[in-house]
Amino acid sequence: MKKSVIALGAIVLMSATQLFAQETVNVGGEAMYPKKNIVENAVNSKDHTTLVAAVKAAGLVETLQTAGPFTVFAPVNDAFENLPEGTVETLLKPENKATLTKVLTYHVVAGKMDFAAIQKAIKAGNGKAVLTTVSGGKLTATMNGAHNITLTDENGNTANISVYDVYQSNGVIHVVDSVLLPKM
Repeated sequence: MKKSVIALGAIVLMSATQLFAQETVNVGGEAMYPKKNIVENAVNSKDHTTLVAAVKAAGLVETLQTAGPFTVFAPVNDAFENLPEGTVETLLKPENKATLTKVLTYHVVAGKMDFAAIQKAIKAGNGKAVLTTVSGGKLTATMNGAHNITLTDENGNTANISVYDVYQSNGVIHVVDSVLLPKM
């Protein structure tokens, strides 16, 4: 009996360890812990230094540390570098804070939408789901293969989700390969 209890305890411990490992995703070379909030995790990603700088400049740090929940489509540094020359520098100027805030909140949807939830919304919408962003704009999500979601902004530009379901204490992050822009 004692051996059975010890064996059962070992199995439970192994299962808990495996579950935790599955929930902890590496982004930008760093572990993203599901018990931390969006900001606490994002500041550690080497792939999101431009996004973090922009969030700070826009004054959105406190907002993204609240309970949420939020779904964040987080562009990598390369996505910002692919914008026309001077765009990031212009957006980071204090006099452009309102525009920067609109661009950043265009990447955020209220609620916690993981891959399964977005996929379900796409199926329910006969191949597309229109997501309303925190800025009030619209993103259109479509399937591009069995496990690839493409987002289309209001200008017809697209971004692919490259890393899904990075769970946070206050939502979920999906890494995207392009900056999405609302109609200005």
